[in-house]
Amino acid sequence: MSAQVEINNQPQPSLPANLSDTLVSVRGLVKHFPVEGSDDVVRAVDGVSFEIFAGETLGLVGESGCGKSTVGRCLLRLIEPTAGEIYFQGRDILSLNKKQLREIRREMQIIFQDPYASLNPRMKVGDIVGEPLVIHNQGTKSERRDRVAQLLRRVGLDPDYMNRYAHEFSGGQRQRIGVARSLALNPKLIVADEPVSALDVSVQAQVVNLLQELQEEFKLTYLFISHGLAVVEHISTRVAVMYLGRIVEIAGAAELYAQPLHPYTQALLSAIPIPDPKQKRKRIILQGDVPTPINPPSGCRFRTRCPIAIEDCAQIDPELREVSPGHHVACIRVPGWGHEEAQKAPAEP
Repeated sequence: MSAQVEINNQPQPSLPANLSDTLVSVRGLVKHFPVEGSDDVVRAVDGVSFEIFAGETLGLVGESGCGKSTVGRCLLRLIEPTAGEIYFQGRDILSLNKKQLREIRREMQIIFQDPYASLNPRMKVGDIVGEPLVIHNQGTKSERRDRVAQLLRRVGLDPDYMNRYAHEFSGGQRQRIGVARSLALNPKLIVADEPVSALDVSVQAQVVNLLQELQEEFKLTYLFISHGLAVVEHISTRVAVMYLGRIVEIAGAAELYAQPLHPYTQALLSAIPIPDPKQKRKRIILQGDVPTPINPPSGCRFRTRCPIAIEDCAQIDPELREVSPGHHVACIRVPGWGHEEAQKAPAEP
């Protein structure tokens, strides 16, 4: 855990007892953005599959531009996927019409990254938090006002603030308003899209602690998108690691941080500072730049920066395979993946 982030010392989240209770199932998700004036496309998300189990927090991590936020927005159909399948409680999200989608969105909400841009400056806080209730025709005007006051109080804000405008609040307070808005309809799933990255470090811990408390109280399920590896380790039940539009590793949080298998995950985790000046961690410095998602490398997308890449890595596009119970990885060099010759081959210098 980073020495800069003081987070409540709560027990590590555990996997749901019934792993068959799948809330969200994503299969082969693809999102390509056309390049203006060209036939090329930006392969923001290029074949992503995963599940989110009811009651858990799935952390989604990776470098900026790897496609994390695009995955989250596709999940809610805030942007339309190019291809793939998304199921929420067994319902095919991509087959729903506008009316059906509006109904199911009561169960699926989002907390945006930027608390300054995500709140309408022309609306009072009470109207912002209560807008989902109005859209879905929930309760009378008086009941909606009581609900807004309750939500503001629950996220640590004075209910009297509902008559103020967003510009009158600090970044941390604005993000609390965003959290309150996401809870208005009692959703089952919340996509938290880098909810603390725009906040001061001391405020980050407060918001993370609040999210954990709310998850327990409201029985929430999170997709927690972040590049803050220390925060993800603390809040997540499982962690998925993305690189250049693909998921390269998924495992329980404790196992992934203790024994990362993919060389990209190992490099990421080596960058986490240790809160003890006497201890040192060997840094893995990746060479070169992240390839363009317009024309990604053949075979394994990480091979151009991988310290253990071999010739086969340019030919084989590794799929995500389970190499130990609950631990999936996309790398032919990992023992148990199924490419024994690659695992025996010496690494290139």
